Amino acid sequence: MSHRKYRSGSNGFSCVAKPRPIQSLPMNIEINTSIETATDWRDYLALTKPRVVMLIVFTVIVGMFLATPSWPGAAILVFGTLGIGMAASSAAVFNHVLDARVDIRMMRTRGRPLPQGKLTEKSALAFASLLCVISMTILLFLVNPLTAMLTFSSLIGYAVVYTVFLKYATPQNIVIGGAAGAAPPVLGWTAVTGEIHGSALLLFLIIFLWTPPHFWALAIARKEEYAKVGIPMLPVTHGEAYTRINILLYTILLALITMVPYLTGMSGLIYLSAAFILDGMYLYYSVRMWRDADDLELPMKSFRFSISYLGLLFSALLIDHYFLFQINI
Repeated sequence: MSHRKYRSGSNGFSCVAKPRPIQSLPMNIEINTSIETATDWRDYLALTKPRVVMLIVFTVIVGMFLATPSWPGAAILVFGTLGIGMAASSAAVFNHVLDARVDIRMMRTRGRPLPQGKLTEKSALAFASLLCVISMTILLFLVNPLTAMLTFSSLIGYAVVYTVFLKYATPQNIVIGGAAGAAPPVLGWTAVTGEIHGSALLLFLIIFLWTPPHFWALAIARKEEYAKVGIPMLPVTHGEAYTRINILLYTILLALITMVPYLTGMSGLIYLSAAFILDGMYLYYSVRMWRDADDLELPMKSFRFSISYLGLLFSALLIDHYFLFQINI
């Protein structure tokens, strides 16, 4: 990697830093890909990243309820959630397969089923393909074609575009690849209405801006592991100080954009109050990370809080939707 100047992201931040060289991934890594050890259903479940998918499905459900003033309908709620959830699980399994040779070299991921030889790549690929086919069938025939098309695009965006190309190509991998991860509430919205609405895109933007500070906190905590396997995460290529200021800047942007649902009349005072509190807490973590580089536990604390932040913020949106109180200014 050349030592040229690098400008951050597409959001206009003009911080400039010189990238640091990273180590390439050795090619002599061997994992078991053809012989399975003892396998049970929990190994297949682990491949789907169930905790991540649960948060994805929750944002899908919130998108469904926000799309209508009443009840989205039992059939759409069940089949839409099932189809999108299975597609997200399929993308997670494909990600496991494509990252298996990297996962075995990282402490955080070496216990996964594929690096441990509990499943073969052939079995995992068959499982991922089955989930993909079933999910697309459900969405296409029992929900609507637009939701099926957008869901499939998100699956390809994460499982192929991000995992195969962006992840190893640029320190802005999380920023660009975050578009696929921000799609679920839009998918929930289109499942109910059959169209893309501005309010759905606002939900997309919230998750899109949440993604970089969320993952960069983890990347700081696991910087040495990412460097060892040749993944150019921002703390590896540009250093922790540069990453910490970007986390703060993105958190400020996130706090600003979370005010927009109230300002546009999409939500009311219940959501606004929750957003103020949650944004204040997230900014507290981001400011502390910016100012206190010696606290080695702080990045993981911020990472864990960010997960709670998103869940609570979308919970507030859902509750507020049915108890809408506003003050006309």
